[in-house]
Amino acid sequence: MGLSGGPTKDEVMAVALAKLDLQPGDRFMDIGCGTGKIAIHAARQVANVYAIDTRREAIEFARGEAERAGVRNIEFLEGNAADLIPGLPRADAAFLGGSRDMDRILPLLAGLKVRSIVVNAVKIDTVAAAIPLMHELGIFREAVLVQVSHANPIGTGYMWKPANPVAIIVGGTPPC
Repeated sequence: MGLSGGPTKDEVMAVALAKLDLQPGDRFMDIGCGTGKIAIHAARQVANVYAIDTRREAIEFARGEAERAGVRNIEFLEGNAADLIPGLPRADAAFLGGSRDMDRILPLLAGLKVRSIVVNAVKIDTVAAAIPLMHELGIFREAVLVQVSHANPIGTGYMWKPANPVAIIVGGTPPC
């Protein structure tokens, strides 16, 4: 697969999905869906998923992955999320897999009173931008740094091989 960014690691995805606190009747947005991994896992827990990406190749890849997984409650949308979100039903939860147009997307999600929002960030710049913006919007809850390492063989033993750390920035509007 030639998509930049690659799929979210399983352990990071588990924490992100837990922080989203998805419910069976939820509408969920995967913004910057990439390979579709988050959308597919979320689709098994919610009513509807809107998977959005600006890259046609990402949408095509993710659609194929969803078909292989037998998941049918995902609508794939190619385009800029900040332009598409106003025309979609209000989401209960949203995941941002990166920082593209975050300064436009987070205010939209805050205005729609999205209950749970998770931003995954590998770049320090994204963390430094997301937390103050979420504070300003009154939706910041917490930030968690996830560092995962896997045992890899070395000589006659094993060593820890770390994956890149990921900041999981959590926010949202509590239900009224």
